[in-house]
Amino acid sequence: MSPPRKGKAAPQGLPSEDAIAEFVASAPGRVGKREIARAFGIRDSQLKMELKRLLRKMADEGRLEMRARRVHDASSLPPVAVIEVSGIDADGEVLAQPASWDADNQGPAPSIVIVAEKVAHRREDKQPPGVGERVLARLNRSTGTGFDYEARIIRRLVRQSNLILGVLRSVPAGGFRLQPVDRRARGDYVVKPGNAGTAKAGELVSAEVSRDRGRGLIEARVIERLGSMDDQRNISRIAIHQHGIPDRFPAEVMTEAEALDPFVPRGVSDLTRLPLVTIDPVDARDHDDAVHAMPDDDPANHGGFVVTVAIADVARYVHPGSALDREARARGNSVYFPDLVVPMLPERISNDMCSLRQGEIRPALACRMVFDAKGNKRGHRFERIAMRSAARLSYEQAQAAIDGHPDDVTGPILDSVLKPLWSAHDALTAARRRRQPLELDLPERKIVLDAHGLIERVVTPERLEAHKLIEEMMIQANVAAAETLEENKTPLVYRVHEAPARDKVAALVDFLATVGISLPKGQVLSPAHFNRILQQVVGRDDEQLVNEVVLRTQAQAIYSPDNRGHFGLHLRRYAHFTSPIRRYADLIVHRGLITALGLGRDGLSEADIAKLDETAEIISGAERRAMAAERETVDRLIAAHLKTSTGALFAARIAGVTTAGLFVRLAETGADGFIPMRTLPGRFVHDEVRHALVGTLSGETFQLGDRVEVRLVEVTPIAGGLRFEMVSEGREGAAPVHRRFHAKKTPARRGRRR
Repeated sequence: MSPPRKGKAAPQGLPSEDAIAEFVASAPGRVGKREIARAFGIRDSQLKMELKRLLRKMADEGRLEMRARRVHDASSLPPVAVIEVSGIDADGEVLAQPASWDADNQGPAPSIVIVAEKVAHRREDKQPPGVGERVLARLNRSTGTGFDYEARIIRRLVRQSNLILGVLRSVPAGGFRLQPVDRRARGDYVVKPGNAGTAKAGELVSAEVSRDRGRGLIEARVIERLGSMDDQRNISRIAIHQHGIPDRFPAEVMTEAEALDPFVPRGVSDLTRLPLVTIDPVDARDHDDAVHAMPDDDPANHGGFVVTVAIADVARYVHPGSALDREARARGNSVYFPDLVVPMLPERISNDMCSLRQGEIRPALACRMVFDAKGNKRGHRFERIAMRSAARLSYEQAQAAIDGHPDDVTGPILDSVLKPLWSAHDALTAARRRRQPLELDLPERKIVLDAHGLIERVVTPERLEAHKLIEEMMIQANVAAAETLEENKTPLVYRVHEAPARDKVAALVDFLATVGISLPKGQVLSPAHFNRILQQVVGRDDEQLVNEVVLRTQAQAIYSPDNRGHFGLHLRRYAHFTSPIRRYADLIVHRGLITALGLGRDGLSEADIAKLDETAEIISGAERRAMAAERETVDRLIAAHLKTSTGALFAARIAGVTTAGLFVRLAETGADGFIPMRTLPGRFVHDEVRHALVGTLSGETFQLGDRVEVRLVEVTPIAGGLRFEMVSEGREGAAPVHRRFHAKKTPARRGRRR
């Protein structure tokens, strides 16, 4: 490595900030603190600590990013990203920009040129993408081209590049303006008289965009009326469009699905007499896992159990390299909205041929596990089977039967099927307690819709033992899958959840000190450490607060071909095996097991193996995309539900604290909203350690987790935004004196307290 260049001052013995930034930007592989230290010959432990501080400072200043314990140039893009075609230059080069880029914080977006090559299997994909079209692409730094990156298309995400979603607004001069639902859009589109069809003002429409070359105006012509924005059933369409979620299957995918032959149970183990049952949410449309348990008749395992987890054999129908496979990989997972599902696979597969329907013979990949009386696993094996589900049960239905209230379905199988399942669960629960996974208590909200697709109520479903039973049996099968593939040296995609970053742990230690909990700095934490913290606050006023802060300390789980363990579950190895209908990661694991154990010729292909890194990137990104789309849709639905409640008072909790203000979450609906700091009376500062806003003179404190009363001030349904004002008094506290606080002036106290 060349000597450090001159730049921003650095501690003696360390490279300059410019030198570090240049190294990170030019390094061909993954770069972490260890690689930087090695490149600059830093061996002294004290200098390594100084390097860590310098990297953190550069991250705080926006010069670098820390992602998954790796250091990245803050202006750089990941190796696989969604990009959007922005234009075609005079030389015919197709230009693009990142689909998600915050120019205010990240500066100008990097320039991207799409390399022309045959990248897809469909005839239409050989044509260059059009302006506005989004594609998933592999990116490489470019030299000598005048562009920052060269992109090679992996998959088109939006096939009709000139279609947008928007709301029509009438204009006095005649015609309409189309307001795009995408908040990044720079302006409205012109809809000339006659180009709106039968659509009316206030309606959500799909429109085709064109440009008036004579005047440079961007025009739109309505293609499809999607209904009024007052109809909450249209809100999911906004998220689907904004996030580029493919919701229509190409013709060749549907053709392949329709051409599939029904399952013929040959060459597999016949387990049709084993009374496997499915236990799912009451509104589940597909059923990809079934369970069974019975006492082990081996005298050497007195009190032990044999647990069978049978999973839909999707690999039998979705083969590597097929159109079905390419589409499933690009989608990554199914996306679940309150009113609809965007499936990873066509319904003929997901809801029919692979769904483990009651009374119907289906192919499955079964994991047979033997546990002793204490829940310790003694062994496991996998086999391809034919099965017939004995019963389709909901969580509530199964739980009611165990609690002494069986019905016509559960009554006949209570003693023979359900009670053995619960006995095995008791043993597995004992083993789980010894393992000490992270036990966070953070209830989730669920929207209940009425017959018209409108919000009826928002509930927090009760966490039943039936949920925990299925969860633990699925975890055990997932572990068994990872162990089997490792033993057979078969590549796989792990589900990775790394330990919390040290800087986050240090911040947690500082916070815990403010609520009277001691946690020494510098020690290596396990989930058990976090559980002891959570146990200390059970029943306390700050229980929710501590749970929230512990959650924010955790890393985000991802998919990776490299095993780095699963911190939250406290497992050394973990893979997803149990949901191949809705997750592509599970399908890859199924193929690996088929190859490793010689269970057929439809296992892991050489192409699968060669693309594991890329596949892990794609499906991790698809998961984040789905989570964001689902969350935003819930926010929009609740905002639409509350739009007539402006001025009403609500009970809430403070869910986030920033220098700009407070995020609050309503107790009844779980809706999230914002209170700008400028609307709080007096002067307040942000206390990062305590996660609080503190009055500079009064010491009045609003802290994460506090119960408050708020008034709804403004609702923006299209964006899903809610703005509130504080009604409650803050808790008493001392005025801050530390230099780390930065006061922000706010209006004088108004008489709005009660």
